[in-house]
Amino acid sequence: MSRANTTVHQGGIAAAIEFYRQAPTPNLIVVESRSSAGLITELDSLAEVCDAGTKVLAVGHTNDIAFYRELMRRGISEYMLAPVQPFSLVETIAGLYGETTSSKLGRVYAFMGAKGGVGSSTVAHNVAWTIARRVSLDVIIADMDLPFGTAGLDFNVDAGVGIGEAIQDPARLDEVLLDRLLTKCGNNLSLLAAPGTLDRSYDICEGTFERLLEVAQASVPFLILDMPHLWTAWSRNMLKAADEVVLTAAPDLAGLRNTKSLIDFLKQARPNDPPPKLILNQVGMPKRPEIKPRDFAKAVQLELTACIPFDAHQFGTAANNGQMAAEITGKSAAARAFAEVSDVLTGRQPLKGRRTPSFNLSSIFGKPKR
Repeated sequence: MSRANTTVHQGGIAAAIEFYRQAPTPNLIVVESRSSAGLITELDSLAEVCDAGTKVLAVGHTNDIAFYRELMRRGISEYMLAPVQPFSLVETIAGLYGETTSSKLGRVYAFMGAKGGVGSSTVAHNVAWTIARRVSLDVIIADMDLPFGTAGLDFNVDAGVGIGEAIQDPARLDEVLLDRLLTKCGNNLSLLAAPGTLDRSYDICEGTFERLLEVAQASVPFLILDMPHLWTAWSRNMLKAADEVVLTAAPDLAGLRNTKSLIDFLKQARPNDPPPKLILNQVGMPKRPEIKPRDFAKAVQLELTACIPFDAHQFGTAANNGQMAAEITGKSAAARAFAEVSDVLTGRQPLKGRRTPSFNLSSIFGKPKR
C-alpha cells in the first residue's frame, strides 16, 4: 500500500453515488453499509456512475452465505464482514491486485512519429499532461530518445539521470529506485528523462527496457513512451509490447508512405491487438501542399483519432516557455484535440453528469477477463 493514494468520505454508498457523479472513479472503491436488504439496490445505483474497470470492495454487517453469494454473482470484487481489522483490509486489497493471473495495473502507450520532425514528442507530452489533469491519475513519461530527448526542456525541469540509470542495470530496478529516478512535473505527472548527453554511445539491446515496463506498469496507471524515430530491435520490441501505439504523421507523401509501412508492420506483429491510433499533426501549414486528412485516412485505411492544426505561435511559445499548449491557450483547437486523444486512450471522462447506464452491475464490477 506504499504507493496507494487514499481518500475517505463519510456517508456510505449514497454519498459515494453523489460524489462520483461529478468525479472520475478510482481503481478501487471501498464502501460500507449497514443495510442488507437495500445493499443490492444501492450497488446498482453506484454502478451507474462508475467507470469501466473500477473494482468495489463492500463492507457489511450481514453474515449470511446466501447474501455473500448474491454479491459475488453480481460481480462485487470482495465482501468483508464488519468490524474490519486494518491488516485484514490491506490483505484483501492486496489480494485483488496480487493474483498472478490478473491484469497489470498500468497501461503503456507508445508514441512514435512516421518521420522525424512531425511533432510526435510534442503530442506525447501534451497528451500525458492532459491525462494527468483530466482523470487525476498518475502518469509517467519515459523519454526514450536517450541522446537527444527534449521532455525535460518541454516541462522546464532539471531532469537528472532518469532513464539512463534505469537501464544501466535493469536487474536492480524496482519501484523504490524508479520513484527516485522520476522528476515531478506537476500533480500526477512524472518524467523519466533522457540523459541528453553525447559522452557515450547508446547501443541498446533488444530486451533492455522490458524490466522498466514491468516495474512501471506495477506502479502507475499510465506510462507514456516517447519513442524516437528509430528502427532498431529495441524500438520494434517496445511497439510490440505497448498496449496502444499512437502514430503521429504530417500530411505529406513521405508521412503517408511511412505511416502505411508502420501500420502494415503493426498489423502483422500485433494481430490480436487494436490497430494503432493515428494523429495528423501540423495540418494547414501556410504555403505547403498537403494531402487532405480524409484522403490520408483513406489511403492508410485507418480512421483518424485527431487532426491538430498548425499553430507556430502557440507551440513555439509553449516550447520556449517550457509549457504545454493548453497552458498557452486553453480553448485552442490543439488543446481540444489533446483532450479528445486523452479520452480515447484512457476511456475515461473528466466529469460525469447524470446519465442512463448502458451496462449492468456485473459489467462494471466484474473482474477482468483472463
